Amino acid sequence: MDKFESIRAFTRVVAAGGFAAAAREMGLSRSAVNKLVIALENELGVQLLHRSTRVVTPTETGRAFHERCLEILSSLEEAEQSIRQLQAEPKGTLRVNAPMSFGTLHLAPAVADFLQHYPELQVQLTLNDRFVDPIEEGFDLTVRIAQPQQIASLIVQPLAPAPRVLCAAAEYLNRRGTPTHPEQLQHHSCLHYGQLAVDNQWTLTGPDGEHTVSVAGVLCSNNGEALKEAALRGLGITLLPTFIVGQDLQQGRLQRVLPEYQPTELTISLIYPVNRHLSTKVRLLVDFLQHRFARSWALPSG
Repeated sequence: MDKFESIRAFTRVVAAGGFAAAAREMGLSRSAVNKLVIALENELGVQLLHRSTRVVTPTETGRAFHERCLEILSSLEEAEQSIRQLQAEPKGTLRVNAPMSFGTLHLAPAVADFLQHYPELQVQLTLNDRFVDPIEEGFDLTVRIAQPQQIASLIVQPLAPAPRVLCAAAEYLNRRGTPTHPEQLQHHSCLHYGQLAVDNQWTLTGPDGEHTVSVAGVLCSNNGEALKEAALRGLGITLLPTFIVGQDLQQGRLQRVLPEYQPTELTISLIYPVNRHLSTKVRLLVDFLQHRFARSWALPSG
C-alpha cells in the first residue's frame, strides 16, 4: 500500500464529501480512490468514514485522524517546496548586520566570495558596534559576538569561538612594568570597551580562581580596532578578540599580558528570526559561512 497516496485520497474524500468528487480531483476512478481508503482503514484497523449513497462523512476517529493527516501533508508540501527552491537560482536581497571589526576583517571577504557563487543575490551589509534587534530592524541575518545564549523568537547558530587576550605594546610594558596578577591592572592604563564615566570591569580566571577587576585608562571605545591602534602606540593594556589582534601578536607588535589568566569565553553566532529558517537565501548564507569558518577559521593564540 502507498500510505501517502492513501492519506491523500482520504483527505480529498473528506474535503469533497464523496468518492466521485475526490476521484475527479485526483484524476482517478471512483473505485481506485475507494480501494486506497479501504486499504488505509485496514492498515489502521479502524473505520474512518461513514458511507451512504448520498454523502460520505468522517467518523469521530476519522475526524481526529483527518486533522493529523492535514498536518503531515502540509509539512511534506513545505519540505518539498523548500527542496525545490534550493534547486532554483536564489534571487533577492539579504540584509545582514555584523560588528564593525569582525565585519571588515572577516565577514566582508566571505560575503564577497558568497556573491560570486550566487550572482542573482544582493547583500545589504550593515556594520556597527551597537546592539541590534534583528526583528525590529528587519535583518535577515545578524552576527553577534557574546556569551552563548538562547533568544526567544530567534535561531542562534554558533559559528566559531572568539577567544580574547590581554595584550600591550612592548613600549608600554617597558615603561610601566608587566603585571603579574589581575589585581595589578587597577594601577595600569587599560584601554576598554564602554564609557569613561562607567565603572568598567574585566573578569579573568586563573590558577588562583576568578578575579573581577575595575579598570580605567586614557581611552575607551565601542570599536576594537580603535583600541588596538591605541595599544600599538603604547597607550595601555587592552582586552581584545584574537581575530583583531592575532597577527599583531604573531608578529611581535603586541605582547600577551597575564597569559595564564583567561577572560570570559565569547562565541561568534549567527542569529536570524524563526520565520527566516526556511528562506533559501538565508539558509545558503548560513551554510556558506559555517562551511567557510569551520574549514579554515584559525584564531592565533599569540
